[in-house]
Amino acid sequence: MDRVALIQFIAEQYSAHEENPWKRYPNYAVFRHKSNQKWFALMMNISKSKLGLPSDEMIDVLNVKCDPMLISTLRNEKGVYPAYHMNKENWLTLALDGSIKDDQLKWLLDQSFELTASKKKQK
Repeated sequence: MDRVALIQFIAEQYSAHEENPWKRYPNYAVFRHKSNQKWFALMMNISKSKLGLPSDEMIDVLNVKCDPMLISTLRNEKGVYPAYHMNKENWLTLALDGSIKDDQLKWLLDQSFELTASKKKQK
């Protein structure tokens, strides 16, 4: 799934629209919950070298929150990296270069959305 398709999917699935909070980084987009304003995804365009890859070519990536119990397993998969510029114990960076299947990308987005949602109060 490329950047444009992913932005459209997020808008349709979660009613969240991209925000571009940094003038210096116009290609960075934040997606938040309406209810609590917490981020559930951060889309960026960064150099592959920032992911430890041997290239300065730019790549679109998506940061998502993930259950720490799954992170070590997921990091062994193609296109999944330790979180760039975020807490590596709770977040992952996903390459948007076709190396991750759309279904898995959507599942990880769902997980991130749920993990960052407002907690329901018990009576």
